[in-house]
Amino acid sequence: MAATRPWQGVIAAVPTPFRADLSVDYDRLQEHVRWLADEGCQGVTPCGSLGEYRSLSDGERADVVRAVVEAAPSGCAVVPGVGGYGSRQARHWAEQARDAGAQAVLAPPPIGYPGGAAEVVAHYREVAAVGLPVVVYADPAETPVDLTPELLARVAETDGVVAVRERDVRRLHHVRDLCPHLDVLVGADDLLLELTVCGATGWIAHCANALPRFCRRLQQLCAARDLAAALPLYAQLHPLLSWDSRPEVVQAVKLTMGLVGRYGGPCRPPRGPLPPETEARVHRDLRRALRAAADG
Repeated sequence: MAATRPWQGVIAAVPTPFRADLSVDYDRLQEHVRWLADEGCQGVTPCGSLGEYRSLSDGERADVVRAVVEAAPSGCAVVPGVGGYGSRQARHWAEQARDAGAQAVLAPPPIGYPGGAAEVVAHYREVAAVGLPVVVYADPAETPVDLTPELLARVAETDGVVAVRERDVRRLHHVRDLCPHLDVLVGADDLLLELTVCGATGWIAHCANALPRFCRRLQQLCAARDLAAALPLYAQLHPLLSWDSRPEVVQAVKLTMGLVGRYGGPCRPPRGPLPPETEARVHRDLRRALRAAADG
């Protein structure tokens, strides 16, 4: 069975593997999900921004979620992204996730529309009405809505809203004051230690696609507030984690997967290959992380 709160722990946001002809490779996707679970991840998130969901057809997007649910072993939660321009679209994807057997959904505000507070609250009511637990998040690259703690407090009055994926350490404390019933999840790899030490109970992780065991160990050390052990590891891993906050994050994650013997594969346009100098930086940052993992 999945955990009582399946959005907690290390939840790997999985990329969508494409073949050379840019069709979806569902076999590799399922193999990757099984590997992540074997390596200690408590859950996976398909069809988030790392999964290039906006480049998928509706049929592909539904098939990705179904394939991930089918592959996830007992104890590995599936928390699909349900981003959509309209509330009807977001609700549709939440319904599809529910019908496929997912345990929760990861829901941004309306994509591409700077909605007012009442509109954002209504949007989340639509998603929550489907009946799955809702993890709220606002990615600045995906939506113009600023999900302030005050706005989040209004959203959190909706039954079924259980957690928020947060990228700002300063906001975490305000969120916990205004919404003490919400779990806070780490929403940026390069703020793992800071957010976890301050009370975040989970991590929607990108780096875990290449280094799941190391990421799980580091998250546990941070949760235990064992700074003597966590800080030196975090310092060595941080350059790699920082790719999460850059526009090239999808390409960087797929590259690191390939470098450790996993299949990352290409991205769909408009994302193209990394320039040679950027690729070299990813290589360097991964080597540093691998040394830390071996030494630690």
